[in-house]
Amino acid sequence: MLKRLKEFQRRIAEAGIDAVAILYSRDLYYFTGTAQPCVLLVSPEECHLFVRRGYERAMADVGMWLDRHNLSNEGRLDAVARKLREWKIAKGVLGMELDTTPAEVYLEWQKLLPQFKIVDASPLVLEQRKAKDAEEIACIRQACKIVDVGHRRALEVLKEGITELEFAAAIEDAHRRAGHEGLSFFRRPDFFMSRGPLGSGANLMTASGIVYSIAGVGMSAALPVGPSLKKIERGESVVVDIPTLYRGYHGDQSRTYVVGKASDGLRSLHSGLKDISDYIIFNTMPGKTCKELFCLAWERARELKLESSFMNLGQKQNTSFIGHGVGLECNEPPMLAANDDSKLDAGYTLALDLHMLRDGVGVVKLEDTILITETGAEILTLSPRELFEVGG
Repeated sequence: MLKRLKEFQRRIAEAGIDAVAILYSRDLYYFTGTAQPCVLLVSPEECHLFVRRGYERAMADVGMWLDRHNLSNEGRLDAVARKLREWKIAKGVLGMELDTTPAEVYLEWQKLLPQFKIVDASPLVLEQRKAKDAEEIACIRQACKIVDVGHRRALEVLKEGITELEFAAAIEDAHRRAGHEGLSFFRRPDFFMSRGPLGSGANLMTASGIVYSIAGVGMSAALPVGPSLKKIERGESVVVDIPTLYRGYHGDQSRTYVVGKASDGLRSLHSGLKDISDYIIFNTMPGKTCKELFCLAWERARELKLESSFMNLGQKQNTSFIGHGVGLECNEPPMLAANDDSKLDAGYTLALDLHMLRDGVGVVKLEDTILITETGAEILTLSPRELFEVGG
């Protein structure tokens, strides 16, 4: 934790920021090891953790890495102002996570510290979080093992006539028993999702604007993502995209199943999809840009004459990305998209998130969590990367 904090202090000094207040639980956990309600105040030279509630739990979480004089049981925000004065920071630039901070909280801080210009510090945090250390990678590996437990359960319970909800519940139960913490985190306001996208047949042919991907239709308009009460029919594709969480880190995987025999059309779509996925994984290495991988995927789809099906969401829509970072949030920077020129580096963990949709044939999806190493890409997800025909 101390190494992460020192690196962040270097980054904020370089950015000309006098102090940063971290409030968002995922970032607090990243820098301190606790997700209790806190404010982490950081300057280029100093840091202090104000525990607003759950002090004993926070102390146990933080352990010995943070000196006790840098940790206090204070719930009032004016303690932050006093600490800044103690650090002789009377005015200047204050960073906050403006993408996750409610307007009401922002206005409260603005009133508390009128002599400071408040700027968005989230880009600095997210840039640092892109490269995972050994401890983070170990957690993501375990999350991927838990995903595989769910996949193996899917092979056991999938049958004609089971509802999407029953199928999802069996997979989710297997995940929980294997150590899944039960939530998935997304850094978006008012984002909601079931435990994970799952759908079959016609329910895969329309996209939800909530997730903007192949996600299923959900139980009602109140939560239009994930499994429904539809019964799964023989011969139709079933897509499972239920992420897992282990010690705060996600594993993200999608696999496609069919009860009975898949049609030749579905097999052909999945074969092309795996070809594109393999091609991108082979070309993923440090120094490549997100845009380059995005373009390579589409070039390969055109070579295979699959561009009309690749990343198709129906109704003349296509997804604008082919993958995303995965870590403390299930979907985080970098984005493998045409508008992202950022370079990839060793230690980045990505979810390569690909699908095919063709009217009259169906939908197939293949998603894997991969780790960029010095020599290329390592697939962290363990389930076989094939189209699964279940039940003969």
